[in-house]
Amino acid sequence: MNSFPFLLVMIALPAVGAAVVAALPRGRDLLAKQLSLGISLVVLLLAVLATVAFDTGGDRFQLTTEFAWIPDFGVQIALGVDGIALVMLLLIGVLVPVVVGASWRDEFPGRSMKAYFAWLMLLEAMMVGVFASTDIFLFYVFFEAMLVPMYFIIGSFGGPRRQYAAVKFFLYSLVGGLIMLAAVIGLYVVSASQLGEGTFAFDALRQLEITPGVQKLLFLGFFVAFAIKAPLVPFHTWLPDSGSEAPIGGAVLLVGVLDKVGTFGFLRYCLPLFPDASRYFAPYVLVLAVAGILYAALLAMGQSDMKRLVSYTSISHFGFIALGIFAFTTEAATGAVLYMVNHGIATGLLFVVVGMLIARGGSRQIRDYGGVAAKAPILAGVFLLAGLASLALPGTNSFVSEFLVLIGSFPSQPVFTIIATVGIILAALYILLMYQRTMQGPPAGVLMVEDDDEPVPSDGGSTAVLTAPRRTLRVLDLDRRELSVVAPLVALIIVLGVYPQPLLNLIEPAVSATMSDLGGSDR
Repeated sequence: MNSFPFLLVMIALPAVGAAVVAALPRGRDLLAKQLSLGISLVVLLLAVLATVAFDTGGDRFQLTTEFAWIPDFGVQIALGVDGIALVMLLLIGVLVPVVVGASWRDEFPGRSMKAYFAWLMLLEAMMVGVFASTDIFLFYVFFEAMLVPMYFIIGSFGGPRRQYAAVKFFLYSLVGGLIMLAAVIGLYVVSASQLGEGTFAFDALRQLEITPGVQKLLFLGFFVAFAIKAPLVPFHTWLPDSGSEAPIGGAVLLVGVLDKVGTFGFLRYCLPLFPDASRYFAPYVLVLAVAGILYAALLAMGQSDMKRLVSYTSISHFGFIALGIFAFTTEAATGAVLYMVNHGIATGLLFVVVGMLIARGGSRQIRDYGGVAAKAPILAGVFLLAGLASLALPGTNSFVSEFLVLIGSFPSQPVFTIIATVGIILAALYILLMYQRTMQGPPAGVLMVEDDDEPVPSDGGSTAVLTAPRRTLRVLDLDRRELSVVAPLVALIIVLGVYPQPLLNLIEPAVSATMSDLGGSDR
């Protein structure tokens, strides 16, 4: 089974599927949905089979596929996964079918549904490629290419400020990518001077002996691009706009997978390729990480828009992930990778449930809801579970990863770890307050509806107070389709909260190899 090109097929299948879905005749939206769901489920199956074929005691990179692409510059189509990349492929495999199912009844007036699903399929191909690449130039190509489908998902199918959010997302990521391109070229020049010919192969590049001064410059080139993608404070400002304006499916993949490319890049490229620079800049990165935990949590508490609130919670969570990576211990870094997976599951479910609530109420504002639990207890229960997982309650999946990050970081970075724990308290506040205001208390009764009708005078006369048209809020509980969408994520939250060992068995050998590249700094 190891000879089967799992990774190549996992990239090619959704890419071809995107072209097929886009070429469907007008009016075949149902077929577009069915094809997208089928393709995404096949990708999930391939990810599971790849995991079965992966040998945790074998080579660092497995399931490899290599052939020349641009021989004159040493560029290859080189694919392979270690345990870190493999768990990210599993996350993609789980989330994309969930997104397709959650988007099944979405409507975008004046816009093509088959185009939406075609962009989702293309985005899946690009996401698999970015985690599976072992050639840095190929990684850069996928890193930049995945901006295109997400740009159109936000800009064409998002909320009222979708064009602003899409342009901001694209420009931030593009600028970071261009800075990284300069560092990639610099790394190629260094490899040519030491090896006699330039290369982009990761295994060859991590053997280079780069002077500390050059390491710092190259590290910064990669770091800025990854910090924007992660996003770390102060590079984070694009995410609240993009997360709040993207359609729910796009928002799930944005915070569930795309952001992880940044923290994945720290582990895959910054630490092994530039170990001296990583140690030099670690205190500064830790300051940004802890600042992000607290700053984003405080901002989340003040949000009235549910989607914007969830976006800010992700920025706070990424601070914990960065803390675990730059604490330079195997335990903390293992927790950080597990956190990447668990955050994608928990926050993905939270976004999905928020989207279902918005579909019922027609508003993203927290104040427009109340007493939903009395009318839709299953919806409220799933909302509560997603929230509890996001605040890392013991028994949920996020607890194990957050615990590993903190206990692994404390021996080497006690001050930063203690400060970071304040974020746990703030997380409880912003999650529970949102749940209480939307699901508990007296029913909201009515929602303000924006339409083209003229406001109606309440008493008549020139001094009358004008009131907008209103309607009664009807909240139906989850139907069978919606239950099938949330059920896999609910199950993973519970199962991984009780028994995370299978993922840890995949992650830990790859993290140990990264720490070895760093110089064995398990302090």
